Formats: sequence, structure tokens, C-alpha cells
Amino acid sequence: MPHHQFVLTLSCPDRPGIVSAVSTFLAHNGQNILDAQQFDDVETQKFFMRVVFTAADLAVELQALQTGFTAIADRFSMEWQMRDRANHRRVMLLVSKSDHCLVDILYRWRTGELEMIPTAIVSNHPRETYGSLDFGEIPFHCLPVTKETKHEQEEAVWKLVQDTRTDLVVLARYMQILSDEMSAKLSGRCINIHHSFLPGFKGARPYHQAHERGVKLIGATAHYVTRDLDEGPIIDQDVERISHRDTPEDLSRKGRDIERRVLARAMRHHLEDRVILNGRKTVVFMD
Repeated sequence: MPHHQFVLTLSCPDRPGIVSAVSTFLAHNGQNILDAQQFDDVETQKFFMRVVFTAADLAVELQALQTGFTAIADRFSMEWQMRDRANHRRVMLLVSKSDHCLVDILYRWRTGELEMIPTAIVSNHPRETYGSLDFGEIPFHCLPVTKETKHEQEEAVWKLVQDTRTDLVVLARYMQILSDEMSAKLSGRCINIHHSFLPGFKGARPYHQAHERGVKLIGATAHYVTRDLDEGPIIDQDVERISHRDTPEDLSRKGRDIERRVLARAMRHHLEDRVILNGRKTVVFMD
């Protein structure tokens, strides 16, 4: 990736002149557009855009670009962000006993597929649970939780988020329901993987629910966490065909593969600024 690639994402009420204003601003500031995607939601009459650009002739600082773009953003009532793609986001991973998603995330990070800075691995189980896993220099924190200690445990997690300047929290099969207060604090920056094709089979033991209903497809869903259980804006989903011969254990085994790839895709989309919230839904600009 060339040095100093910047990415601009925005949403605003739809009206003529948005694309012209953005492209003209970038051109006048010596920037070259490498990729641009847009979407006009005719139902909500909102406009969404993602632009990747780099300096063509002028070495303009990001802060100067941000300051200059404010006038355009105000004119079109935009919600927007502009950042240097070289500044990788800081990510905290929360996990319980099942470690398949955690292992996959760490592998993709080490191979460069997920460009991020891991700030911590947090679990409600001791380090020995993951005895065969190499966390390298990533700090591990064991924060057990019970119904009686849930508030104090979440306060400890939140302090870690603040102390480590974490940008994104990933629930990598973290089998605890976040409180409404914690969900609100992490709004828009906490991704959960749920082991069903939402909105079907919410809550606990979805593979057993699916088996009882005799479904022919199982799936997984990565979504942003909200105070409504398993109802946050969906980022990515996938499915796999099954048969009447499959037991709940078979569904769990097959589902683990789906969970891994769905969560990894959702994380990559978020880390690459491809996801823009659109009410209860998301706009995802695919690569």
C-alpha cells in the first residue's frame, strides 16, 4: 500500500452536488482518488460514500485536510471521518472457553490479513484454558464474572478499554451478555459473532434450536453490539447446507468454520473503514 493513503467515509441527507464537492475538494488539495464507492438509500434518502485517496503533487497534512473538509461537511450535514490508513486501529479481544475464533484472528493478524494493533486478550477463564496458544506479547487478563460481580467485572473491562486506548472490542465467542450500560459505552465499536443466521435462533444454544426445527441451512452473523440481544446492525453473514443426519454436535462443528470466516470478514470491513451505520442496518462497501 502506498504511503499516506487516506480514507474518507461519510453519510448525509441525499442532495445534488455531494460527489462534486468531495472530488473537487480533494483535487484542489493535491489528492488523487484511488477508489470511490457510493450508495444512495432511496428508502431513507441518505447518501453514503467511501473514498480512498493519496497525495498526487502536494504533501498536505491530514489535519489540514480534515480542517478544510469541515466546511463541506457542515454544508451537507455530514457524519464523516477522514484518517490515515497507516494508523492501524487498536483492538481488544474478549473470549470464553471456545477459542476457535481467537486462534483464527491471531493467525490472520500475524499474516497481515487483519491490520490492527491487539491491545489485550480478556477472558472470564484463566490463562490455562488456552495453554497451547501463543499470545506472544499481547497482554492477557483473566476477569471472572458472576451474576453478583457483573457490574464490577464490566467496570474492569471498561477501564482496560480506556487505559489501552482501544478503538474496537471484538467478542470472539465471549459467552457473556453485555449490560445495557456497557453496550451503550461501546456503541458502534463492538463486534459480536453469533452462531446462527440472524434474525433466526437468537440467544443461547442456537445450534440445538436449529436442530429441533430441522433446518437445512445453518449460519453465523457478525453484528455490532446493542442493548437488544443479537439485534445489532449486521455486518456480515454466511451459511452452509446441512442434512437430517446432522446432530447438534455436527452443527456445532460445521458452524465453527462459518463463525471464523464471518467474524474475520466483519473485522476486516470495520478495520478498513468499509462499514457505515444506517439506522438498524449497515452499508458495507466491499473490496
